[in-house]
Amino acid sequence: MAGFWASMSGMTAAQRRWVSRAGAMLGLLLATFALLFGPASPASAHAVLVSSSPLADAVLPSAPSEVVLTFSEGVRNVPDKIRVLGPDGARVDRGEPAFDGAVVTIPVDPGGPRGTYLVSYRVISADSHPVAGAYTYSVGAPSSPPEDTANDTVDPGITAAVAVGKYLGYAGLVLLVGPVLVLGLLWPRRLDRTGPARLVWTGFGLVAAATLIGIWLQVPYTTGGGLFSISGSALSDVLASTFGAVLLVRLGILVAAAILLRPLLRGSAGRADHILLAVLGVAGIFTWPLAGHASASPVPAVSVLVDAVHVGSMAVWLGGLLMLVGFLLRRADERELAAILPIWSRWAAVAVSALLLAGIVQALIEVATPSALIDTTYGQLIIAKVVLFALVIGVAAYSRRLVQRRLVTERPGRMRRAVWTELGVTAVILAISAVLVQTPPGRTAESSDAAAGGGIFTTTLTSSLLSVQVEVDPAETGSNSIHLYAYTLENKPQPVVEWTGTAALPAKGIEPIEIPLLPLTDNHATGEISLPTPGDWQLRFTVRISDIDQATVTATVPIT
Repeated sequence: MAGFWASMSGMTAAQRRWVSRAGAMLGLLLATFALLFGPASPASAHAVLVSSSPLADAVLPSAPSEVVLTFSEGVRNVPDKIRVLGPDGARVDRGEPAFDGAVVTIPVDPGGPRGTYLVSYRVISADSHPVAGAYTYSVGAPSSPPEDTANDTVDPGITAAVAVGKYLGYAGLVLLVGPVLVLGLLWPRRLDRTGPARLVWTGFGLVAAATLIGIWLQVPYTTGGGLFSISGSALSDVLASTFGAVLLVRLGILVAAAILLRPLLRGSAGRADHILLAVLGVAGIFTWPLAGHASASPVPAVSVLVDAVHVGSMAVWLGGLLMLVGFLLRRADERELAAILPIWSRWAAVAVSALLLAGIVQALIEVATPSALIDTTYGQLIIAKVVLFALVIGVAAYSRRLVQRRLVTERPGRMRRAVWTELGVTAVILAISAVLVQTPPGRTAESSDAAAGGGIFTTTLTSSLLSVQVEVDPAETGSNSIHLYAYTLENKPQPVVEWTGTAALPAKGIEPIEIPLLPLTDNHATGEISLPTPGDWQLRFTVRISDIDQATVTATVPIT
C-alpha cells in the first residue's frame, strides 16, 4: 500500500486525479456487480408463525405425513434447525423441509407411535433476524412431551455484540459523512486539515470494521452458538443472503471511497471527485435500510427511501456538529465564522427537518397502530427516541438563535456548550437506534402477540369418513374467522366437493345461522360469521366428498 501511494506521489496532479477516479469507478462497479448478482429473494422482517398443520395442541386420530408451518412473511432455511420429535424423543422428520415463501413443509414418518410430538423450528427472515419457536400436537392421546436437547439459543453475548456493531456503524457514518461534507464545501483554505482528516479516517475504519463484524456475527446470530461457532458453509449462506450481499456492496463502496478521500482530505480534490464521492456516499447510505427492517415493510420502496433519508440526515447533522465544536469554533476567525455559520445553520435546519419527517413516516409504517406504539418494545423505544429528539431540537433552536443574533463570536462558550449537549443526547439516540434495528417492529410484534394469544379456539372433529380441524378466531363476540381443514383417517389431505355450516346458541334461543364457506384449496375452506352473544355456540359442518359420501361433525365453541 505504501508503494502504491509512493508511485502516486511521482505523478502529476492530473494523473493522480485520473487514477483516483478510475479506482473509485472500479470499486463502484465491483459494488454494483455484487448487488446485481447477489440474491434477489424478497425481504421479510421478524416473521412470526401464524398457523400450522397440525394445529398446536391438536389431537389427531393418526400420525400425519407432513407438518406445515405458515409464517407471516417469507423465510429461509437454517440447516438442521427444523425438527419433529416423537413421544420417545426420536426424530420423525424425514428429509429436508421444503420452503415456498412463507410456507414450510416438513415431511414426517406417518407410522409414528401414539403420544405427543414436538415441532421445533429456527428460520431466518431475509432482513437477518432469526425466528425460533416450538409447539406440540398429539396422535391418539396426549403424553409427556419430548424434550429437544439441541441448543439453538443465541448466546446473549452475540446479541449484545450485534447491537454494539450496529452502534459502531452508525458512529462511523457520523464521523465520515458530516466531516467530509464540511471539508468539501465549508472548510477555510487557510486552516490545517490534519485533525479533521483523522476524524474522517476514524469514521471510515469504524464503518469498515462494523461491516466485517456484522458479517462474522451474523453466522452465530442466525444459527446459534458462540463467537467462534463459524463454519465455511454457514458463512457462505450468510454471504449468499440479501443481508450478506448488501454488506459486500458496502465494502465495495468503501474501497472506492478510500481512493477519493485522500485528495479531498489534502484539499486537492476536483469537481469530478466531489461528484463521484457524493454518488458513493448516497449509495453507501442506502445499504443501511436495505439490510434492515425497511426492505421488508408493507411498502418497501417508501420505507427504504425514508430510512435512507433518516440515516443520511443524521450523519450530516451530527457529523457537522462535531466539526463545528471540535474545530471550527476554536480555529476559525470571526470573518470565517460569519460566513460559515449561517450556511451551516441552514443545512442543519434542513437535515433536522428531513430527519423528523422521515422518522414520522418510518414510525407510522413500522408501528402501524396506536396500541403497538404503547404495548410493544419497539413502540416504547420510539417514544423514548422522540422525547430525546425533542430535547435535541430545543437545544438546536437555541444554537440557531445564537447564530441568527450573531452572538457566536461574542459568546463562543455558550455555542460550544449547546453543541456538546446536542451531541451527548444524540449519542443516546444512536444507542436506541442500534437497539431498534434488532427489535421486531411494532406491527410484527403485535401480529406475533395475536398469533400467540389464547383467543383462538381449535379442535379436531372425527367421523367414520374423515376428520376436520376447526379453527375459530378470536372466539369472541363480534366478527369471527373460521378455518376448516379436512383430512382422511390416515391424516392425508381430503379433497372436499362441498362445505356447509351453521352456528346456533340453543341456550339463548338462537336458531341455526348459516355460515357462508369459501373453499380455498381442495381440503381447506374459510368463512366469516358474527356471533353477537357470549355462550357455548354449536357449530355444525357437513362435508361432502363425493356424490354419495358426506359426513357431519359438530363442535361446541365457548364464545366470550
